[in-house]
Amino acid sequence: MWRRGPVWTASGRPLARYVARPIREFLHVESAGSLLLLAATVAALLWVNLGISGWAEGYDHFWHTPLALEVGDWRMEESLQHWVNDGLMTIFFFVVGLEIKYELVHGDLRDPRTAALPIVAAVGGMAVPALLYAAIAGGGPDGAGAGWGIPMATDIAFAVGVLGVLGDRVPSAARLFLLTLAIVDDIGAILVIAVFYTDDLALGWLAVALGLLAVMAVLRAARVWAVPVYVVLGVATWFALLESGVHATLAGVAIGLLTPAVALLRPDVATGFAADALRDNELDADELHRLRFLVGESVPMVERLQARLHPLSSYVVLPVFALANAGVALDGFGDAVTSAVGLGIGVGLVVGKPLGIVLACFLAIRLGVGRMPAGTTWAHLLGVGAVAGIGFTVSLFIAGLSFPGSAALTDEAKVGILLASVLAAVIGVLVLLLATRRSGQNGTSVASSPDPSPRPESTRQN
Repeated sequence: MWRRGPVWTASGRPLARYVARPIREFLHVESAGSLLLLAATVAALLWVNLGISGWAEGYDHFWHTPLALEVGDWRMEESLQHWVNDGLMTIFFFVVGLEIKYELVHGDLRDPRTAALPIVAAVGGMAVPALLYAAIAGGGPDGAGAGWGIPMATDIAFAVGVLGVLGDRVPSAARLFLLTLAIVDDIGAILVIAVFYTDDLALGWLAVALGLLAVMAVLRAARVWAVPVYVVLGVATWFALLESGVHATLAGVAIGLLTPAVALLRPDVATGFAADALRDNELDADELHRLRFLVGESVPMVERLQARLHPLSSYVVLPVFALANAGVALDGFGDAVTSAVGLGIGVGLVVGKPLGIVLACFLAIRLGVGRMPAGTTWAHLLGVGAVAGIGFTVSLFIAGLSFPGSAALTDEAKVGILLASVLAAVIGVLVLLLATRRSGQNGTSVASSPDPSPRPESTRQN
């Protein structure tokens, strides 16, 4: 006879007690995804730099293994690393777009002045590093000045991962500030790539991508809610951007921002139907199907997709991404650090990023354009600005485009990017810890703003 008991993970069996439950508890820790990301980064660096015969070559060979999709006469072939960067990472950027959309509708970014601050900060955080690099490396070896776009980028995955390690010691508003800043920064870097580092931009495919996004916006306005329709259009948009020469992951951000953040139905519709259906204390298959639909549509699509995709993004996509991209060889470390390219990148990311971000924030707040994020101080913004100096992935990508004819300059740039990103992470963490300790000693973490006027109530929007 079958006896009811606890589910397997809650049982007293050794495998459940010592393996399943610890893993489950670890995955529920906020910083678990960030720790997996950092562990994958270390693993990639060890893979390439341990000096074991054949390992470095094996890393390069593995991630450059061609992988093709073929349907009839149509064939699409990319390396495994490109599938990770251009395909798998779209999921991460889609989740980021969903988070930004939720905050725009329900969170702090409802206030235009609050949303304006990270946008202005991102512009300052791109302009100052580029100028510093040009001042240092512009007169260096032939072609070195072409790398001015390298220190402009902020790596969203690693920057958010560093803040995740700090957990709730960083104000949520500061975390959102960095997330929004990094998105704008990344879009800016992609635009720089498209305009200054892309020789074969396919405007036709770009127009197709924009047209598909417009179709999704029209369907949403017409209250078409069939998810498969948007999946097909989303994949088509991604492919069009990939063919256009623009970074395909931008499709994830755009589609995330188009996702509805207000529920289709009021909660009382589902509860009313459930009360009527359960009057006879039974549910048939049709009633169950209808109830599931009504309950689901009582929760905004943004929230449902976040709940489903966040674990996939944090525990699978980001660690695989780090493993595929963090394998940088550290040979010639000393020469690279002292070169014009290495110094330009280092100063741009470590000094230029926080300097540009803080100056832009100061000007925006003084001019009344932006508002200090709730619960933050200038020290928090300085720490976030330092963390934004982690330019790893996009910086590496731009480095490959900047020096196509010089392997030496490319290697110097990669080492400079790695060292600068590590320094930016360490400095950012230390500044944020000191800021948190100081605000705790003062008994408050709320910074005063030049404009103490109350925040206006905003209307709900879809």
